[in-house]
Amino acid sequence: MGALQAQEMAGLASLEQGLTWHLTSNHYPPVPVSMVPVCIAAIDAYNEGDVHRAVKLPDGVSWCGDTYAPAWAIIEQHHLDAWVADDDEEWDESNYNNEEEDES
Repeated sequence: MGALQAQEMAGLASLEQGLTWHLTSNHYPPVPVSMVPVCIAAIDAYNEGDVHRAVKLPDGVSWCGDTYAPAWAIIEQHHLDAWVADDDEEWDESNYNNEEEDES
């Protein structure tokens, strides 16, 4: 049900309003509103084709012990599919780790 509501909010509200509603109403516990700009930056990176772009997290928030998180992780962990351009390939932690291993 949350995914359908997110799709509706993505189509009806401004990006900021829709994300605020989604993060605070569609998650338990609610995601802090301080994550809205982070989610917008991740959505922008994803839609620009840069799913690995490091996005700065708000004070007191970390991802794997870091103060930055890749756009794909923010999209995945905050269920932001309704706000990203359709793509045939799914990005998840296994894809991210495999790519890093290939680069070394």
